[in-house]
Amino acid sequence: MSWLDKIVPSMGRIQRKDRRASVPDGLWRKCPKCEAVLYLPELEKHNSVCPKCDHHLRLTARKRLDWFLDKAGREEIAAEIEPNDRLKFRDSKKYKDRLTAAQKDTGEKDALVAMRGELDGLPVVAVAFEFTFMGGSMGAVVGEKFVRAATLALEENIPLVCFAASGGARMQEALFSLMQMAKTSAALEKLKQAGVPYISVLTDPVFGGVSASLAMLGDLNIAEPNALIGFAGPRVIEQTVRETLPEGFQRSEFLLEHGTVDMIVHRHEMRARVGSVLRKLTHHDATPVSSLSTDDTDVSEPIVEEAALADTADVTFESIEPPKKDTSSTAKSDDHTRNA
Repeated sequence: MSWLDKIVPSMGRIQRKDRRASVPDGLWRKCPKCEAVLYLPELEKHNSVCPKCDHHLRLTARKRLDWFLDKAGREEIAAEIEPNDRLKFRDSKKYKDRLTAAQKDTGEKDALVAMRGELDGLPVVAVAFEFTFMGGSMGAVVGEKFVRAATLALEENIPLVCFAASGGARMQEALFSLMQMAKTSAALEKLKQAGVPYISVLTDPVFGGVSASLAMLGDLNIAEPNALIGFAGPRVIEQTVRETLPEGFQRSEFLLEHGTVDMIVHRHEMRARVGSVLRKLTHHDATPVSSLSTDDTDVSEPIVEEAALADTADVTFESIEPPKKDTSSTAKSDDHTRNA
């Protein structure tokens, strides 16, 4: 074998390696439901909804708020707060090291992002959970950010919208995380007493202390299609009750059927539907043309018809005269009594 034959195969391997390296990472994503391989830029145009099977893939907190709020006039709330390992907690790994790794992977300081902005011109405060940050678990920073967002909504008398995606309370913070359930619930009670609307949007997944507190306390609880929602997971429940759970158990469609959530809204329609509801609750100006839907027209027409029917019924009722009493028969009976 000549020296040229030894060089040529190695050159081919180098060229193939260069071609593979020229393809950037993260261009493709696999749908967890239909397993279709999706081109990421095309998937983002569909708001991370699979164009093949319509499955709603998970969104990061900032992408969700970037899609939900208007582009102008955004202001992040409590961005300076950072978590603190007060308990010096350690399991298989130090909590401090877990926080550092999560912050590096996500670019967030903790599992909640809060912003003040506008939804089709309507001022709102919106918060979103970052599930890739330690499973979207709620610790002291998440609770404090949520309360500050709720306080701002209360002070400015503008609606609060929450996109929940969490595994529950953060076990590494022990009681500091559990107390956030009461803390956030108390803040929402103040909104309720002041008449400030709070919309809770449950995305996949919502469990534990988050589902047992702020996620289920909305004036309107909306869920995305096929979202997994509950307190304990289905596997834990099956092991506890030792029974096979029904198909679709804890999915948003199952919860809607049993009255746990108020409605299921497709991600493509979320902005328009939430905006329409908030304008009704706040008696704001008429909904912009871009957000109008046929649902509003369908709702308004029967109200007018019912009102007209009610008016007609009242008039008819008032026009009916009571039957005249037969005085002649009464007089005859009286005469007969006296003669007797």
